[in-house]
Amino acid sequence: MLGIKKKYYVKQELDDDKPSIHGRIKRNNNNDQNHQTGFCLMSMLELQKPIIDTPCWPVKKAAASTIIAVFLITVLMVSVGWLDISFSGVSSYQNMGVGSKSTTARHKPEFPLECSTENQTQTCRRDYPTTTGIPPMNTSKVECPSFFRWIHEDLRHWKQTGISRDMIEGARKTAHFRLVIVKGKAYVEKYRNSIQTRDKFTLWGILQLLRMYPGRLPDLELMFDCDDRPVVRSRDFQGPNARPPPLFRAETNIRPWRNVLKEIKKGNERRKWKERVPYAYWRGNPSVAPTRKDLMKCNATDKNNWNTLLYVQDWDRESKQGFKQSNLEDQCTHRYKIYTEGWAWSVSEKYILACDSMTLYVRSRFYDFFIRGMQPLQHYWPISENTKCKSLKFAVEWGNIHPKKAQAIGEAAGKFLHEDLKMDNVYDYMFHLLNEYAQLLKFEPTVPPGSVELCSETMACPRTGTWKKLMVESLVMSPSDVTPCGMPPPYEPQELRDFLETKANSTRQVEMWESQYWLSQY
Repeated sequence: MLGIKKKYYVKQELDDDKPSIHGRIKRNNNNDQNHQTGFCLMSMLELQKPIIDTPCWPVKKAAASTIIAVFLITVLMVSVGWLDISFSGVSSYQNMGVGSKSTTARHKPEFPLECSTENQTQTCRRDYPTTTGIPPMNTSKVECPSFFRWIHEDLRHWKQTGISRDMIEGARKTAHFRLVIVKGKAYVEKYRNSIQTRDKFTLWGILQLLRMYPGRLPDLELMFDCDDRPVVRSRDFQGPNARPPPLFRAETNIRPWRNVLKEIKKGNERRKWKERVPYAYWRGNPSVAPTRKDLMKCNATDKNNWNTLLYVQDWDRESKQGFKQSNLEDQCTHRYKIYTEGWAWSVSEKYILACDSMTLYVRSRFYDFFIRGMQPLQHYWPISENTKCKSLKFAVEWGNIHPKKAQAIGEAAGKFLHEDLKMDNVYDYMFHLLNEYAQLLKFEPTVPPGSVELCSETMACPRTGTWKKLMVESLVMSPSDVTPCGMPPPYEPQELRDFLETKANSTRQVEMWESQYWLSQY
């Protein structure tokens, strides 16, 4: 219990002795310097390990109904109650965009689009290399980022049974299309139209992966659902004989990730952290989910100042104006940025984390595939879903009193996004997920009757305007001259429990600080 003695004004930032916040905070009667504010009890270094000096509650075991949506290239959502092994989307371009892999100094032959004239039927070029020239068994000396280990966890549902054709067919009722890769070529069987261009750019991303690593992916067959939310409920597939249908899921359209990262980095350099607005910022559409509507109650008013600046984004108006006010590189202007999910997982997550601002992460039910490799208090600050306003206010108060620590959290997330989630690693994640998935198939993939062969030329050449511009911009021009990063091994059971326990302990530590802070205000 926090001992309360008297009120006092905080006139200095504890990290660098510069004025920051002059709010009234009650003081702990303990004279130890670590307790100056009454709610900062441990160093950041200590918080990156399991807490052993404070009471901890046992981590609840994941309910049997926990669902995992494996989003092929960028979304891997995890949601309680669903097992949409919606390998959400090889949404290469849609979500992360597609950029050519970095090359070595030596010259490599390039293979740009070879478009037919108006009077000719567009065909696929046949001179693109069918192999990378690298021995198939040659493994990379560079190990993949740690979040790749979750691929093993996401596929564990089929580890014992494998994946049969009947399981694949079980996903057809909600799928938008079937994708088959045979001998390095892609074929699609379309079932229904998707929202906007999700299906188109999902397939475009797969084609760029095949250009990146020609001849390296085994034959495979899978189903894609391009909607937002998982649809396969884990409660419907319980017990040792459960046979859940694997269903991949795609993401929404966005510009090429490689270029966006560069632009965000320039934006970060234009506005240094201490020059940024010392409030929590969010802009989005609150009408898509109750949690977002609830967030809008936390906007600053004459009665309550929650240290937030929240804005409604009118996407229809933005679309008509050419998205001129939505440049991602111009939105890294606040010390703190809020992430909250929408109808499902939100594409905004990675852009917020890349800003070098301390991300205030509202507890979510759906997760992008990479977020599971990030830790609270190391890469982001956890925010309670049920008491958002108080949690946000405390997070900003804490950050303004401890600016160096808040800045370190923001920059650690930015480094993670710019290094571990660079486009080369996105391609490698796609490669390893598809490769591991293909190993589980218990049947030989075949080209279905009525399917259409796809290639970059047949997809991009007939297009015009922005659609074609983005495809040309994201085209992989030549095969990679290096192998994919080395796939890390699965978590050992105790190792995974320790990892999750560390993450839970860090979140509980923040909850304890927050509780002590609010007790000190009365």
